[in-house]
Amino acid sequence: MSAATRSRTPDRLCAEAVDLARSAAEEAAAPGKVGEHVSLVSEGDRVVTHFFGCEEPGYRGWRWAVTVARASRAKNVTIDETVLLPGPDALLAPEWVPWSERLRPGDMGPGDLLPTAADDARLEPGYTGEDTPPPNSVLERTSHDLAERVDAEDAELTDRTPADAASNGRAEIAALAEELGLRRARVLSRYGLRIAADRWDEAFGARTAMAQAAPASCATCGFLVPVAGSLRQSFGICANEFAPADGRIVSLSYGCGGHSEAAVMPATPKPAPPVLDSLEPDEFPLYAGAEEGSGRA
Repeated sequence: MSAATRSRTPDRLCAEAVDLARSAAEEAAAPGKVGEHVSLVSEGDRVVTHFFGCEEPGYRGWRWAVTVARASRAKNVTIDETVLLPGPDALLAPEWVPWSERLRPGDMGPGDLLPTAADDARLEPGYTGEDTPPPNSVLERTSHDLAERVDAEDAELTDRTPADAASNGRAEIAALAEELGLRRARVLSRYGLRIAADRWDEAFGARTAMAQAAPASCATCGFLVPVAGSLRQSFGICANEFAPADGRIVSLSYGCGGHSEAAVMPATPKPAPPVLDSLEPDEFPLYAGAEEGSGRA
């Protein structure tokens, strides 16, 4: 029988089985946690669900739902299922949010791992091989010949065998590749660099209250440490231990009261050195009235 043909009128015997439904709810719940009978709903022919209030702390608005049913032409009502369901005004947990969307700056602690997706838009391959000369090309043969010549000269100068020189050359190339960043599987993409710059500019940029009240910008501050790459044109590192952005990436348009030229303190004045006249003797009376006594004599 389809749902459209089912009767919405509650079965009389099932509707009257309130005590049976209550006993089933009390058996599933803790003692004394089943409240008053709230309502009933017809689920179909000879199937009724009774709702009881839930007195369990932390489950405000939830209801015990006990479904009872009886067979056709039968007078005995039986329990179908008992379950705790939220009501219209139930206290529900917030919708689940993936951890990647819940994570905020500063949430990571010691030992935490933050995996990145293989297609993370903030990253791109560090080395794609696009600049590698094709096999047997003029550039490939020239670079190979140049590498052999450098290895041979290095072997002559250091009195090593060509094999040692070749292995040493590979080590030097590996060290150079590591210094250039070619050993990193992925590097920042333009998108990753842009969103990082926007984040830094929002925290320590020209629109902050500190920058609005600053006497000058970081572009003219002596405590600004330049950075490498394209970020050099817009950002630097603050090295003023008394500044609010000490050790942080700051925009060149940012500023604070710790600017190196905000208020140059005048030097403490030094007292003038004593002047000694060594050309003429100074007369000092030995005692009071010495000149009068010498006149009477």
